[in-house]
Formats: sequence, C-alpha cells, structure tokens
Amino acid sequence: MDITDQIRHAPKVVLHDHLDGGLRPVTIVELADQAGLALPVDDAAELGQWFFDQADSGSLAQYLTTFDLTVAVMRSYDNLRRVASEFVLDQADDGVVYAEARWAPAQHVTDGLSLEDGVRAVRDGLRDGMAEVAATGRTIIARQLLCELRGLEPTLDVAELAIAYRDDSVAGLDCAGPEIGHSSASFLPSYQLAASADMFITIHAGEAAGLESIAEAIHICGANRIGHGVALIDDIHRDGDRLRLGHLASYIAALRLPLEIAPSSNLQTGVVSDLRRHPFRELDRAGVRLTVNADNRLMSRTTVTREFQLLVDAFGYGMADVRRFTLNAAKSAFLSHEERLALIHDLVLPGYDPD
Repeated sequence: MDITDQIRHAPKVVLHDHLDGGLRPVTIVELADQAGLALPVDDAAELGQWFFDQADSGSLAQYLTTFDLTVAVMRSYDNLRRVASEFVLDQADDGVVYAEARWAPAQHVTDGLSLEDGVRAVRDGLRDGMAEVAATGRTIIARQLLCELRGLEPTLDVAELAIAYRDDSVAGLDCAGPEIGHSSASFLPSYQLAASADMFITIHAGEAAGLESIAEAIHICGANRIGHGVALIDDIHRDGDRLRLGHLASYIAALRLPLEIAPSSNLQTGVVSDLRRHPFRELDRAGVRLTVNADNRLMSRTTVTREFQLLVDAFGYGMADVRRFTLNAAKSAFLSHEERLALIHDLVLPGYDPD
C-alpha cells in the first residue's frame, strides 16, 4: 500500500472545514434547478472546475466571493439538512472519524428560515449522515461550529444559539470572513458570553492579517484555537541552526494552542506562492501544535487526505507525522474531556498500525 492509500485509510480528524465550502457540485446543480437559480455552468464536473478557478485568485477577498453561490442554495431546512448529511458522508469516505462543520447561520435566514431553524437543520443532517455511516459498520462523530461573520452587525444571537445547542450538536463558536479591516474583537460580547458558559472558541486570524490579529484573537477574544494562523511565522526567526520564538509564538507553543492549517487554501488565497514555501514545517519545528485541514473542499478541489499528501510531497513527512498531526487535532477537538479521550483511544489510535 503506497502512502496515499495509507493516509486515506488511516483515521483522521478535521477541525476546519466550512459547510458552505464543501458542497458536491451535483448537489449545487440539483438545488439550484429546484430554486430556479442560474449557474455559470450546468454540468456538475464543469461547475466544480469553475469553483476551483474562481477561488484560485491569490486573494482572500476574491476567494470568498465564491460562497455567494453555495450559500444561495442553502437557505431552506431541507437543503441545509441535505448538505450537512453529505458533509458527513464525504468525510467518512475520506477516512475521517471526527469532523467539525463550521458555517454562519446569519447568511441563511432569508426565505423564512430562522437562525434556530438553520441550526436544527444542520443538526438533523449531521445525525442523518452519522446514522448512514453507522449502518455500514463504521463510526464518525460530526459536530457544528457556529460562525460570527465579519462585516455583519454584531449581536448575541449566534452565541446564544451556540449555548442553547451546546449539548445538541454544537461544538463551539467561530469568527470568519474578511480579516483586513474587520476586527474579530467586534464580537467580543459574543465571545465573553460563550466563555462564561464554558464554550470553546476558534477564530480565523493570521491568514490575510498579521500577528496582531492572532494576538487579538487569543488575548482579547479568548480563542482556544486559531483558524489558519500562518502569520505566526513572522514571530519565529532563524539564528544559525536554531529557531528563536518571539513572545507570542512562545506563548502559543507553550500553551499548546492549536493552529488549523489548510495548505491548499493558503496557496489559493495568496498566503504562499509555492507550497514548499509554506511555513508549516518551520512552525512544526518550532514546536507549535499544528493540525491539517481542507478548509473548503469544493473551492480547493481537495480532501484532508490530499492535504496530508501535499505536505508529504513538499516536506518529506511520513506516516508517523500523519499520525502525530492527527493526534494534535484529536487533542484539540471541541469535545468534553471524556469525549476527547474516547475519540483518541477508541477511534484514532486503534486505526494505526503500531509499527
């Protein structure tokens, strides 16, 4: 079995995967037809290529425009439920045993769908998918992360929903959207409310914006994980053969605060010009806890298996490293302590050959 097959069959953990960035092209075609929405192309294969080409712009702002179309077909209970179910099935087919699906409910409230209706639809879809996978003798755990969206008027609605459904499919709170010109601290009351309820928080930072956005996410907003965070490399410097960490990088490494890295996405949004120049390996060598993610499987035409394969090809990693990064992710899952231990010992570790 070559390493690609080994990666595909190994249990994997996904922490950073957008629900509206992972639709099947054929699903978009079918749902758009039902809603009377015009598509740039009607063939599913050609539509998948269109999404990749549009997202492959080198700009985060341009990349994000591709979501206008996917969100447009996710504005009913039935459609959200279907997309959430297919999210689970597609992850399971890629060997994923735990996945967090993040999405912004505020984008889906048109056509009579309430914020709570949306959360229930995604909950039910995740349940459908898990049950279908279980019927085949396999196991996958899927949860949803509710996103605050930069650029929208801050309210407490999403945080309150996250708390209300924390024991009913919701794993935590996120903040996504354009980083430049949009401070994550705009949603500080939401983070404070979530933290007061002992909820987990992850925030997109250090992707388009710099170190200051990472510091803000952690020190002001109380993030437990950082989405992307690749700008942290600017606080790590070489001194001969040694890596020297600045105060922020040392703080993050010492507290084992995880970065949710998505190599292909970083390449498409212009974070790096070549995957071999990605700061992943230097961050790893510096002792930062890294996890590997696909971010938006549709836009990047990828899977988490492929993301691991890209890192293997670029930096010479092997299966021991795949296991190490997977354990990093399992240790960082937004689960209770008992559930996290069960994930590690029952689903992640048994799936690896001890050799």
